[in-house]
Amino acid sequence: MDLHLTNKVIVVTGGASGIGEAIVRGAAKEGATPVIVNRRRERGEKLAAELKQAGHSCLFVQADLSEIDQCQQAIQKTVDQLGRMDILINNAGVNDGVGLEKGFPEAFMQSLQNNLQHYYSLAHYALPYLKKAKGNIVNISSKTALTGQGGTSGYIAAKGAQLALTREWAAELLPYGIRVNAVLPAEVLTPMYETWLNSFASPEEKKAEIERRIPLEQRMTTAQEIADTVLFLASDRSSHTTGQHLIPDGGYTHLDRAIHS
Repeated sequence: MDLHLTNKVIVVTGGASGIGEAIVRGAAKEGATPVIVNRRRERGEKLAAELKQAGHSCLFVQADLSEIDQCQQAIQKTVDQLGRMDILINNAGVNDGVGLEKGFPEAFMQSLQNNLQHYYSLAHYALPYLKKAKGNIVNISSKTALTGQGGTSGYIAAKGAQLALTREWAAELLPYGIRVNAVLPAEVLTPMYETWLNSFASPEEKKAEIERRIPLEQRMTTAQEIADTVLFLASDRSSHTTGQHLIPDGGYTHLDRAIHS
C-alpha cells in the first residue's frame, strides 16, 4: 500500500535506535525525508550516512531534548534546512526506574523532564509548521501507562500523560485539521529492552517467560511492526483517525492470557 508519504518531512525523536530507528527506516522506504533527532551524535550520523548512501533523503539533528531550547533548535534546524515539516513523531524516552519506594521527589521531577517535557515542547514549536502543512502528530507511549509496572513512577506518569495529551491535542487542533494519535508498544525487543533482559541471571529464560504470556504467536512484537503502525497513522491512509490509542502488542495488554495455555 502506498502511504502517500513521498517528500513528507517526518521528525522522529530518539530516531537512531530501537523503535525510532525502525520508524526512520520505514519512512525513508516510503519516500519521505526522516529527520533523525538523537542525543548521541555517532548513532545519528551513522544511520543518516547509511540512508543517504542507499539513495534516501534524510537529516540528522543532534539534540538533548531534556533542554527546552534544544527542542526549539531541533525544529528550527529542520525547517531551515528542509523548508517544511509535516509530521512529528514523539518517541524519545527512557524507563529510568524512579519508583515511589526507592525514588525521591527530585528524581521524579527529573524523570518527567526527561520523558514528558519534550513531547510538549516539540509539539509547541512545531505547531506553526504543522498548521501550514495540515500535518499530524504521533506520540509513542507504552502499555505500562495502562497496566502499571512497579518501581518506575516517573516513566509511568510521563507515559500516562502522553496519552492524555494525545486526546487533548486532538481536540485542540481540530480547527486546523491536525490529527494526533498514540501508539503503545508492549514487549518489543529493542536494544534498551535487551539491556533490561540482561539484568537477569538468565536473560533467555526471562525472555521465554514473557513470550509465553503474549497471546498471539507467543512472541514479542518487532520494532518493524510498531513502525508500520506508526507510519500508517501518520499517513493520509488514516485521514479520519484522531485521538486514538493503538496497541499493537499481540493481545498482551487486553486478552486473557489463559486462552492459549
